[in-house]
Amino acid sequence: MTHYNKKYLLTIKPIIFLVLFIHLGSNSYAQRPVNEIEITQHVSDTSKQRDLIDIGKEILNIKPPQSVDSTGKKIYFSFLPFSTNVPGGGHALITSTTAGFYLGDRSNTYMSKMTFTPYTNFGKRFGLPIRSYIWLKDNTWVIDGDIRLLKYPHETWGIGKEHHGDQQINLDYTYFRLYQHALKRIHGGLFMGIGYDLDYRMNIKSTSSIPLEEYTSYPHGTDLKENTISSGISLNLIYDTRANSINTWSGNYANLQFRINPTFLGSDQNWKSLFLEVRRYHRLTQDRNRQNMIAVRSFFWTVFNSKAPYLDLPNLGWDPYNSSGRGFPVSRFRGKSLYYLETEYRRDITKNGLFGFVAFMNFTTLNGPKNSMFEDWNVGTGAGARIKFNKNSGTNIGIDYGVSKNHRGVRLTLGEVF
Repeated sequence: MTHYNKKYLLTIKPIIFLVLFIHLGSNSYAQRPVNEIEITQHVSDTSKQRDLIDIGKEILNIKPPQSVDSTGKKIYFSFLPFSTNVPGGGHALITSTTAGFYLGDRSNTYMSKMTFTPYTNFGKRFGLPIRSYIWLKDNTWVIDGDIRLLKYPHETWGIGKEHHGDQQINLDYTYFRLYQHALKRIHGGLFMGIGYDLDYRMNIKSTSSIPLEEYTSYPHGTDLKENTISSGISLNLIYDTRANSINTWSGNYANLQFRINPTFLGSDQNWKSLFLEVRRYHRLTQDRNRQNMIAVRSFFWTVFNSKAPYLDLPNLGWDPYNSSGRGFPVSRFRGKSLYYLETEYRRDITKNGLFGFVAFMNFTTLNGPKNSMFEDWNVGTGAGARIKFNKNSGTNIGIDYGVSKNHRGVRLTLGEVF
């Protein structure tokens, strides 16, 4: 067995720990009836909560209705415009809209969500991403969707840690993504289904005089063809006991996706990948009107020894919700296998939940020509403020400041990071 294969086999170790994590997390829910969920776990009594909408109503002297819609089918919108740095340099105007809603009675149907986060610099950079996580009536199906059209310049640092933080090169391309997964409930919080996944990149260019293939020493997808296509089908398993994925109050989550990209579906070359993530939300108090929680998540992402294109390799910040790596630039680390661990402490500052804070730390390890997986770790840490925008959906405005070696930055979000 070659030295490379021995190192590669080490990347399978996290799967054992993740499977054990799923098993331990699911035991506490095993005795519940199939249709039973904790009603509106994100808050127990919104009349005791306060948000920016309440403040706006007071300023504009808008009186709330005398009765509250008990069916839970109302749509709760949250909207946030802001300007921020974007990958590749420069600023862009971003508007983030989150909608939380129910497609069934909230006593047996979880809250669905959709997010739309368009951005532009009124020049050659724009993005039109739409994410959805839809629960059908009685939680019989969950539909997971991700559609994006982006003009997406960003930096890249090659494989692993072969280049230092100031040795990046810039790539520019137009990107279209279409991911759609449909999963049917098997038992309790366990869902199984299939999906279609398309990554289509157009007009790929590099601003560097160094060819990407030479810079990365990686032979697949680095010849900067005019277009690259990865088209595949996926087998998906989800375990989800979160009544509200916008701002989880309690519960567990696990996601397993095995994706195959054959040439007969249009892919440039045959390759396959595995993504496995688990999350645990542990409350430190029984008071349902106060947030006091430790949230932990980890994921393992690998393309095995297949000929995955360079831009499709596992990389920091490009997990399904683009939420990993606070404190690092997007795509700072990329490799054939990547393991990520993050923990966050969340707490309300005010009794009415209007203001809160978080403190977080994350760890990343991956394989590469100048580093070994599980022997070399990259650490990011930071803290953030939370302002309640919509108490009915639990949506917070998040302002996080993260730091890592040679980098620091601010991230704004509408809803929790994970």
